[in-house]
Amino acid sequence: MSARAAEPPIDPVTEPVTETVIETVDYHTAGEPFRVVVGGAPPIPGATVLDRRETAAGSEEIDRVRRLLCHEPRGHADMYGCFLVPPDDPGAHLGALFWHKDGYSTACGHGTIALGVHAVRTGLVRPDPDGPTEVIIDVPSGRVSAIVVCRRGRVESVVFRNVPSYVVARSVPLDGPGLTGVTVDIAYGGALYAVVPASAFGHTVTPGDLAALVARGRMIKHALVDHPAATHRGDPRLSGIYGVIFHEEVAPGHQRNVTVFADGEVDRSPCGSGTAARLALLHADGFTGELRHESIVGTFFTARVARVEGEAIIPEIEGMAYRTGEHRFTLDPDDPLGTGFTLR
Repeated sequence: MSARAAEPPIDPVTEPVTETVIETVDYHTAGEPFRVVVGGAPPIPGATVLDRRETAAGSEEIDRVRRLLCHEPRGHADMYGCFLVPPDDPGAHLGALFWHKDGYSTACGHGTIALGVHAVRTGLVRPDPDGPTEVIIDVPSGRVSAIVVCRRGRVESVVFRNVPSYVVARSVPLDGPGLTGVTVDIAYGGALYAVVPASAFGHTVTPGDLAALVARGRMIKHALVDHPAATHRGDPRLSGIYGVIFHEEVAPGHQRNVTVFADGEVDRSPCGSGTAARLALLHADGFTGELRHESIVGTFFTARVARVEGEAIIPEIEGMAYRTGEHRFTLDPDDPLGTGFTLR
């Protein structure tokens, strides 16, 4: 039998040279995702991080990256992340522009905790291998810090020190189908939150009631769109009710909550900036201890008042973030789905 002639080698199909490539490092903080863009995003102009937020929201080139990373099939309706940007001045190590499925937020506590871990693990900030290291970050709501505690070269915990947080309004009545007779408190923790007991609607903070709580959260946000308490007292760019916090008491000093933010998105963590708003309300009511703040998935933040500044508090919120992966996302120019889609 004659030997079979050798077949010529097959040339591999090359990737399109015009495809979009975005690199990220992903974390979770108490169960809530946080996707840090480390390569491929265009520059975002602006004198401050708050200015850059406006630039990003108005730029198709920049916003398509947000959509690419948040929307399916590369993300999901509850994805969260940030662009790393320059700080407002040399007093901070870095700046962060937070984003989610529906746009750009003014604050993100769980993201700040993740950025603290990211900064020391990647060498953006040189850590003390056996002690605390402060990572100073400029975000749209102001200057915050993540105090990263290491032991024997490993990160053990992170304390998020927030901007001044305060009570905005008490017992604001709601109007609309299913809302009549219910009041909410409004507080600021880097973003404005409406706060209400889940029991006001006959619900509990449990996964079984989550769909109903998401629906209520959307209704409450809509009802407060034009309310004066939804206007930030210092900068209108920080205005608008960002999230609705449904809470219940588990024991003295121990509360469970779920925050429904943006357009029906659910925070799996206890919500960092939301915890700051909640602590401001509790402090105004005379609470002086340490708050054990539990999420709907059973994870925890620990919150305390670092100091008082007039009517505001400076909250410290302790948690931890863990790396979940490093990714190289691509967008083939021939892909008919483009930057993706959302189902809610």
